[in-house]
Amino acid sequence: MRIMSVDYGDTRTGIAFCDAKEILASAYCVIEEKYFPKLVDKILEIAENEKAEKIVIGLPRNMDGSYGFRAEKCKNLGEELKNKTETEIVYEDERLTTVIAHDYLSDNNVRGKKRKSTVDAVSAAVILQSYLDKNR
Repeated sequence: MRIMSVDYGDTRTGIAFCDAKEILASAYCVIEEKYFPKLVDKILEIAENEKAEKIVIGLPRNMDGSYGFRAEKCKNLGEELKNKTETEIVYEDERLTTVIAHDYLSDNNVRGKKRKSTVDAVSAAVILQSYLDKNR
Protein backbone atom coordinates (compact mmCIF):
# COMPACT_ATOMS: atom_id res chain seq x y z
CA MET A 1 0.00 0.00 0.00
CA ARG A 2 1.22 3.50 -0.80
CA ILE A 3 1.16 5.50 2.44
CA MET A 4 1.88 9.22 2.69
CA SER A 5 2.77 11.07 5.88
CA VAL A 6 2.45 14.73 6.77
CA ASP A 7 4.47 16.74 9.30
CA TYR A 8 2.29 19.85 9.50
CA GLY A 9 3.91 23.19 10.30
CA ASP A 10 2.83 26.82 10.15
CA THR A 11 5.38 27.69 7.46
CA ARG A 12 6.67 24.37 6.11
CA THR A 13 4.93 21.01 5.89
CA GLY A 14 6.95 17.87 5.30
CA ILE A 15 5.74 15.01 3.13
CA ALA A 16 7.04 11.45 3.02
CA PHE A 17 6.02 8.18 1.37
CA CYS A 18 6.75 4.53 1.96
CA ASP A 19 7.54 1.83 -0.55
CA ALA A 20 4.76 -0.48 -1.78
CA LYS A 21 5.75 -3.21 0.70
CA GLU A 22 5.45 -0.76 3.62
CA ILE A 23 9.00 -1.37 4.83
CA LEU A 24 10.86 1.90 4.34
CA ALA A 25 9.72 5.52 4.62
CA SER A 26 11.49 8.19 2.57
CA ALA A 27 11.32 11.98 2.58
CA TYR A 28 9.42 13.27 -0.46
CA CYS A 29 9.17 17.08 -0.33
CA VAL A 30 8.49 20.16 1.76
CA ILE A 31 5.48 22.34 0.99
CA GLU A 32 6.09 26.00 1.82
CA GLU A 33 2.56 27.34 2.25
CA LYS A 34 1.10 29.35 5.12
CA TYR A 35 -2.45 29.72 3.77
CA PHE A 36 -4.37 26.71 5.14
CA PRO A 37 -6.83 26.13 2.22
CA LYS A 38 -3.98 26.16 -0.32
CA LEU A 39 -1.93 23.82 1.87
CA VAL A 40 -4.81 21.33 2.00
CA ASP A 41 -5.14 21.48 -1.79
CA LYS A 42 -1.40 20.92 -2.28
CA ILE A 43 -1.40 17.93 0.08
CA LEU A 44 -4.36 16.42 -1.75
CA GLU A 45 -2.74 17.04 -5.12
CA ILE A 46 0.41 15.20 -4.04
CA ALA A 47 -1.66 12.37 -2.55
CA GLU A 48 -3.61 12.00 -5.78
CA ASN A 49 -0.56 12.22 -8.06
CA GLU A 50 1.32 9.64 -5.97
CA LYS A 51 -1.77 7.45 -5.51
CA ALA A 52 -1.66 7.52 -1.71
CA GLU A 53 -4.02 4.97 -0.17
CA LYS A 54 -3.60 6.28 3.39
CA ILE A 55 -2.40 9.55 4.92
CA VAL A 56 -0.63 9.54 8.30
CA ILE A 57 -0.59 12.90 10.08
CA GLY A 58 1.92 13.56 12.84
CA LEU A 59 0.10 14.42 16.06
CA PRO A 60 2.13 16.48 18.54
CA ARG A 61 2.10 15.22 22.11
CA ASN A 62 3.94 16.33 25.20
CA MET A 63 6.45 14.00 26.84
CA ASP A 64 3.83 13.03 29.44
CA GLY A 65 1.49 11.85 26.66
CA SER A 66 -0.90 14.79 26.80
CA TYR A 67 -1.70 16.58 23.57
CA GLY A 68 0.42 19.58 22.67
CA PHE A 69 -0.93 22.96 21.64
CA ARG A 70 -0.44 22.09 17.95
CA ALA A 71 -2.48 18.90 18.20
CA GLU A 72 -5.73 20.75 17.54
CA LYS A 73 -4.30 22.27 14.34
CA CYS A 74 -3.17 18.84 13.17
CA LYS A 75 -6.60 17.37 13.91
CA ASN A 76 -8.19 20.25 11.96
CA LEU A 77 -5.93 19.40 9.02
CA GLY A 78 -7.01 15.77 9.25
CA GLU A 79 -10.70 16.74 9.34
CA GLU A 80 -10.30 19.04 6.34
CA LEU A 81 -8.56 16.27 4.39
CA LYS A 82 -11.32 13.80 5.37
CA ASN A 83 -13.92 16.23 4.02
CA LYS A 84 -12.18 16.40 0.64
CA THR A 85 -10.97 12.85 0.01
CA GLU A 86 -11.96 9.26 0.61
CA THR A 87 -8.36 8.39 1.48
CA GLU A 88 -8.07 7.02 5.02
CA ILE A 89 -6.60 9.53 7.51
CA VAL A 90 -4.78 8.30 10.62
CA TYR A 91 -2.62 9.98 13.25
CA GLU A 92 0.79 9.03 14.63
CA ASP A 93 2.56 10.35 17.71
CA GLU A 94 5.30 12.69 16.56
CA ARG A 95 7.19 13.20 19.83
CA LEU A 96 10.88 13.92 19.20
CA THR A 97 10.62 13.47 15.42
CA THR A 98 12.20 16.86 14.69
CA VAL A 99 15.05 16.07 17.11
CA ILE A 100 15.58 12.71 15.40
CA ALA A 101 15.46 14.39 11.97
CA HIS A 102 18.07 16.98 13.03
CA ASP A 103 20.30 14.20 14.42
CA TYR A 104 19.99 12.28 11.16
CA LEU A 105 20.88 15.37 9.11
CA SER A 106 23.83 16.14 11.43
CA ASP A 107 25.09 12.57 11.06
CA ASN A 108 24.95 13.05 7.29
CA ASN A 109 26.64 16.46 7.41
CA VAL A 110 23.64 18.37 6.05
CA ARG A 111 23.91 22.00 7.12
CA GLY A 112 22.57 25.49 6.44
CA LYS A 113 19.81 26.20 3.92
CA LYS A 114 19.71 22.61 2.71
CA ARG A 115 19.03 21.44 6.27
CA LYS A 116 16.26 23.98 6.79
CA SER A 117 14.61 22.98 3.51
CA THR A 118 14.68 19.23 4.22
CA VAL A 119 14.21 18.76 7.98
CA ASP A 120 10.40 18.75 7.75
CA ALA A 121 10.37 16.07 5.04
CA VAL A 122 12.80 13.98 7.10
CA SER A 123 10.52 14.46 10.12
CA ALA A 124 7.59 13.22 8.02
CA ALA A 125 9.67 10.15 7.11
CA VAL A 126 10.42 9.52 10.82
CA ILE A 127 6.68 9.76 11.60
CA LEU A 128 5.84 7.34 8.80
CA GLN A 129 8.60 4.90 9.74
CA SER A 130 7.28 4.85 13.31
CA TYR A 131 3.80 4.10 12.00
CA LEU A 132 5.08 1.33 9.72
CA ASP A 133 7.16 -0.26 12.47
CA LYS A 134 4.18 -0.31 14.88
CA ASN A 135 1.87 -1.86 12.33
CA ARG A 136 4.13 -4.66 11.14
